[in-house]
Amino acid sequence: MIMLGQLQTLTVCRSTENGVYLESKSEAAPSFSKDTAAISETRVLLPRNQVPEGTKHGDTLRVFVYRDSEDRAIATTTVPPLTLGETAVLTVKETSPIGAFLDWGLAKDLLLPFKEQTTKVKQGEQILVALYIDKSGRLCATMHVYDYLCGNAPYKKDDRVTGIVYEHIDEFGTYVAVDSVYSALIPRREVITPLRPGTVIQARVTKVQPDGRLELSIREKAYLQMDSDAERVLTLLKEADGFLPYHDKSNPEAIKAKFGLSKNSFKRAIGHLYKEGILVLEENGIRLK
Repeated sequence: MIMLGQLQTLTVCRSTENGVYLESKSEAAPSFSKDTAAISETRVLLPRNQVPEGTKHGDTLRVFVYRDSEDRAIATTTVPPLTLGETAVLTVKETSPIGAFLDWGLAKDLLLPFKEQTTKVKQGEQILVALYIDKSGRLCATMHVYDYLCGNAPYKKDDRVTGIVYEHIDEFGTYVAVDSVYSALIPRREVITPLRPGTVIQARVTKVQPDGRLELSIREKAYLQMDSDAERVLTLLKEADGFLPYHDKSNPEAIKAKFGLSKNSFKRAIGHLYKEGILVLEENGIRLK
């Protein structure tokens, strides 16, 4: 059984001027059952420029099988950065009317259809994708990687992690793949400005769900974040000639738009500046002393 989108060991059964034909000696079931990976072809060509020197009939070769530009199954000894059901960060090579094409190191670029994009991507961007088989039996990429990520992250509360953003949904927050493998979410309450998919972030684990999925914050703990928040308020006050019409009763969205802070963070910041004797709290706003 020859499997599309997977690394597999096949046997050389015939040699031609175009290369060697490979066949499978195994009838084992697919190792990844989410997509239909088995193809109808019983033999697959490994092009001449891919054939290791000295290869002969009966030899076994470790290859990856995909489809070429004419939709024919073809083998390669090049190991791509992801196989069926896996995720990887790939670079957008170009965009077209049908979607974007990603560089994955093979002769034929990988298609990322428009419907599989969580945001419109641009040439040169690096994005996290998973590999799947579409209804036409072609290998394609998707940015909807939630179901492909692991939930057994080896991290605990307050650990520092690195991740890549792959989707933002206003109702829930910003979805992140930690180490490009583990499922994580920056909850809506923690998101001041939505992050674009492809953005690499440093974050702090705030909660580990029972299934191992993570909740993150890109802000420090409140007592550590206070100084930088207060500095931001102070800078904006100076730019506004010492007065801003914002206070603890101001609309949270107005505070976020002006300061890039949640209302609670803003209140902590101005409280800190007030205790330090740097500003005074007036009925209609805050003013530098």
